[in-house]
Amino acid sequence: MTREDLGDHGRYHLLVDGEEKGELDYRMVDGLRVMFHTGVREELEGRGLGGTLARHALDDAREDGVLVVPQCPFIARYIEIKTKYQDLLANAG
Repeated sequence: MTREDLGDHGRYHLLVDGEEKGELDYRMVDGLRVMFHTGVREELEGRGLGGTLARHALDDAREDGVLVVPQCPFIARYIEIKTKYQDLLANAG
């Protein structure tokens, strides 16, 4: 897993055997990390790799002290299921 942070936007790269097999894209809007896309290559779907991307991105958001806006349906559902991340929601207060 690598993270490419370009200030106002960024991407997590999920690498398998040195090749990118998934990604999570975000942008920063008014100090909030808006997660708008998560994808895993079709041949690797169903192996929990999307969850790995989500977990890394949400753990980084916590470490960075930023709240998130899950525009990506996968991330929104992940946070709904993994309640320990609900405090990171921008509208959680």
